[in-house]
Amino acid sequence: MEFPSWVFTLFSSISLCFLLLPIQGGLQTHKGNSHSLPLSQISLPPSPSPEASAPSHDPTPVFSVLSFGAVGDGVTDDTQAFKSAWDTACQSESVTLLVPDSYSFMVQSTIFTGPCKSSLVFQIEGILMPPDGPKSWPKSNSKRQWLVFYRVNGMAMQGGGLIDGRGEKWWNLPCKPHKGPNGTTLPGPCDSPVAIRFFMSSNLTVQGLKIKNSPQFHFRFDGCRDVLVDSLYIKAPSQSPNTDGIHIENTNNVKIYNTIISNAMWDYSSIGSLGVRNSRACVSNITVTDSVIRQSDNGVRIKTFQGGSGSVSMVTFNNIHMDNVRNPIIIDQYYCLTKSCTNQTTAVHISDITYANVKGTYNIKSPPLHLACSDTVPCTNLTFSDIELLPADQGRILSDPFCWNAYGEISMLTIPPVYCLSEGIPDTIPPIDGDQC
Repeated sequence: MEFPSWVFTLFSSISLCFLLLPIQGGLQTHKGNSHSLPLSQISLPPSPSPEASAPSHDPTPVFSVLSFGAVGDGVTDDTQAFKSAWDTACQSESVTLLVPDSYSFMVQSTIFTGPCKSSLVFQIEGILMPPDGPKSWPKSNSKRQWLVFYRVNGMAMQGGGLIDGRGEKWWNLPCKPHKGPNGTTLPGPCDSPVAIRFFMSSNLTVQGLKIKNSPQFHFRFDGCRDVLVDSLYIKAPSQSPNTDGIHIENTNNVKIYNTIISNAMWDYSSIGSLGVRNSRACVSNITVTDSVIRQSDNGVRIKTFQGGSGSVSMVTFNNIHMDNVRNPIIIDQYYCLTKSCTNQTTAVHISDITYANVKGTYNIKSPPLHLACSDTVPCTNLTFSDIELLPADQGRILSDPFCWNAYGEISMLTIPPVYCLSEGIPDTIPPIDGDQC
């Protein structure tokens, strides 16, 4: 499958470190996803187990799923073979589990459970796909997840293959946002599976893969730590609903490099939605740098619900190029999923946010900077340096930024000028509970 370069958003160097992120949205948590998973849904390893191969130039044993009975014709259910291959590899020393090239493997919703005996490489060279849509999904299987890696330590998922989420029939459910008369949604079941989920796992590497058309998020890291993502190609149509590229929650020390994402056009780098249903959110120590955003509805975004608590702090957006982006820089503390959200007096505190060397063009349907902070909990210590955002339509007059209860400083020239930013610190700030984060 070709991924034309002009359609992608480029993350050339992103370093993320998260502290306890109970969040929803671009980085989000859905309470419906329970953390009470079964201990295992994996078959016992075959007896006797197939012998692993080890090429002379590579001492690492290799278990191919073909040796465990996988057919790879894109039609046959290869789930049992994958389960058996995983169990055998997981109980072996430093092995590679191979999904070979020139085959297409259809696998049902499955949980691959650790901990394994030692580090393991999940090498995907062929095509991996789920059942084709909701009607093909077994009723006994979870419709919220496809492939889950649970309590795995030291695993690398890599290769030159393709993970095809076959999401179109899920996107076309009547309950999805773009369906129904005038874009409304209609009643009916709405669960859609995340393609690849890592849950309560550590020391993970995901690199080199292509993944497309997930029914919902493409990758989800939940309750994990020490994650390296490098050189992924993620693609879905621009109108596909909720097909986030990489979704991170409750996870510490994540680094994302050289990754190209072209999916739902709504968000590029979104922190949120935080504080949903009066919950606590803690996000800190995030750097997004050396990146390109093209034709997205939002650029670098922090969004929270009213009524939440906790904080977002120590976030840096640096060296970001915008190309015809709506809301290139946006803080929205009035995020609401309906039109009937009421004002509340508490909010997630946003502070110590730096925007440096953010340049390019914006879609004139929205202002270049939109800083809508809480009435009662102002945004503080916002810093703007070397900002240059011009209308994508040449000849248009520069739009004025929008600010509400936003405090900070302009350390270098900005275009357009952010005159609406309040200097210094507010006279009063509600006490922030230091134990919350």
